[in-house]
Amino acid sequence: MHHLPRKRFGQHFLSDLGVIDAIVRAIDPRPGQSMVEIGPGLAALTQPLLERLGRLTVIELDRDLAARLRQHPQLHVIESDVLKVDFDRLLQDRATAKTRIVGNLPYNISTPILFHLLPFADGIQDQHFMLQKEVVDRMVARPATAEYGRLSVMLQWRYAMERLLPVPPAAFDPPPKVDSAVVRMIPRAEFAPLDANAFSALVQVAFSQRRKLLRHTLGKWLAARDFTGAFDVQRRAEEVPVAQYVQLALALAS
Repeated sequence: MHHLPRKRFGQHFLSDLGVIDAIVRAIDPRPGQSMVEIGPGLAALTQPLLERLGRLTVIELDRDLAARLRQHPQLHVIESDVLKVDFDRLLQDRATAKTRIVGNLPYNISTPILFHLLPFADGIQDQHFMLQKEVVDRMVARPATAEYGRLSVMLQWRYAMERLLPVPPAAFDPPPKVDSAVVRMIPRAEFAPLDANAFSALVQVAFSQRRKLLRHTLGKWLAARDFTGAFDVQRRAEEVPVAQYVQLALALAS
């Protein structure tokens, strides 16, 4: 039965068999591994993943697609908005091994999904996501580049990330108006334990007026908190490496 893509769900279904094969090879699923797929859609990735894993959990918001997916007895289907899924409980319900997460994320809510997953990194082995290329560029950006920003800092604090392969619009049905890319995210074994919300607030202030020197934004924010430590605010937010934002957050917390 043909399924018409629904614009409100940001549905663009992956259909290029060569791209699908390349993504599955990059993920390298093994029998018995715990894996969750976000946004399985028409099961283009789901089917080859399931063949290699034996069992798979999928999160699908579209009730028609969820009903279709339930026809696969080896699939555990969670019919829900991924932003409302309690990953803490979901990961606890998995086997003792860490869970792998994959997905062709809806581009209209990809950044909120990445932030939603951030607190659960301890229980995750790795993440492989298809995203808008522009978002992947921001995720892996280095300091002193136009792409480097809040998303870069927040994610690089917690993950080692690698851009894996570009995906053209023609690989989807219907084709999106943007280029896509696949990214691998591996939670860092060693990272500074920070309150993610407090760190996010700090970084958000820093990049709130990225054309101005930090003394106009973060400098005033720090002064309001009676911060007397050493931090150079005579530079722009994009010039500060992730490690220095982390050090500042640790100093504030102490």
